[in-house]
Amino acid sequence: MPKYNAEDFDAEELADDLAERGFKHLRVRRRGPLLTIESGRKADPFAHARLRRETVSLWRLEMPTSSGWEPTLYRETMERHLARLTTELAWALAPRPDIPIRTSGPKH
Repeated sequence: MPKYNAEDFDAEELADDLAERGFKHLRVRRRGPLLTIESGRKADPFAHARLRRETVSLWRLEMPTSSGWEPTLYRETMERHLARLTTELAWALAPRPDIPIRTSGPKH
């Protein structure tokens, strides 16, 4: 089975489409076959979801869990994933509040 990598334009297009739909806090990082949707500081990003390219036009949606990434049953085009992520799964793309490093005790 040939390996299909994501392209820079895939990441740029997905980031632009997410911003157009109101998710301006998100960015998309490309690595190999993956497009990872994340937010927060670049040094400590918060992963919201990722798409894994499986064929020329089909992508698998993966969601983060406490033990790593879990593939979903959704294997479809980028446009269908975008529609699903911004409607049914919009809660997964919601902004996360910053959590302070120190939560109690005096500051030093």
